[in-house]
Amino acid sequence: MAPPPGISHDSGYVCKLKKALYGLKQAPRAWFEKFSIVISSLGFVSSSHDSALFIKCTDAGRIIMSLYVDDMIITGDDIDGISVLKTELARRFEMKDLGYLRYFLGIEVAYSPRGYLLSQSKYVADILERARLTDNKTVDTPIEVNARYSSSDGLPLIDPTLYRTIVGSLVYLTITRPDIAYVVHVVSQFVASPTTVHWAAVLRILRYLRGTVFQSLLLSSTSFLELRAYSDADHGSDPTDRKSVTGFCIFLGDSLISWKSKKQSIVSQSSTKAEYCAMTSTTKEIVWLRWLLADMGISFSHPTPMYCDNQSSI
Repeated sequence: MAPPPGISHDSGYVCKLKKALYGLKQAPRAWFEKFSIVISSLGFVSSSHDSALFIKCTDAGRIIMSLYVDDMIITGDDIDGISVLKTELARRFEMKDLGYLRYFLGIEVAYSPRGYLLSQSKYVADILERARLTDNKTVDTPIEVNARYSSSDGLPLIDPTLYRTIVGSLVYLTITRPDIAYVVHVVSQFVASPTTVHWAAVLRILRYLRGTVFQSLLLSSTSFLELRAYSDADHGSDPTDRKSVTGFCIFLGDSLISWKSKKQSIVSQSSTKAEYCAMTSTTKEIVWLRWLLADMGISFSHPTPMYCDNQSSI
């Protein structure tokens, strides 16, 4: 690299980098800028709604590439164009073609006549091993019915490191496990000062995962391409700050593609307000998904239906 301004150096000399992609703070920005220039020269355009999604339309169809740091997924219906793309990328960068998508960032991908199956069974096994559970118990639900937790429950943990590690791992697991989204949202509120009660809640999640380790998310290959959303909220469920929790899930046909369980940022003084806030968050997600899917060639001519069980909010 060229020496930065203010550094005295002889003409013709450059700096030798001791750290590169994973070492310097500006490396990710510089790498993405370099990659964007290269991929743009090949005719790809960055999506306005996801900067790491690159799309190219050809006479034979559409090529879609999703980038995460230096890992990428390439798909599309222009098979020859994909081959040319991989050849060009291999010429510009040192890279490996790992073939059909089987494993990506801890997510396992399997194929069947029904569609794609996404799971994180190996990731779950790694979490269970890291937690060092001494029994083989399993439970049917990740949280007890009507359970409420506060920061004052139980005794503070002597060393909260393991709690924080496990909860952080569980947050990433919610990518393919919407069934634990709510309870992970609950236990993640106490990472600053966890107690024995909170740790017991985490252990219950782990025992639930042990019994459902191979549970997968199905993206159907025969489903119709229409969005529909479901929105819900509780009212003032947190005993500490009385904030409500937003929950929604969005389907593309029969495939669940987006979900969230998150505490609202304001205190709602009625169930109507809490439900309305949840519908607002759901609407934002719907609008973004419609834009993103349009970039991928899936356009909708009709409004997206959103279902809510609160008549006042409707």
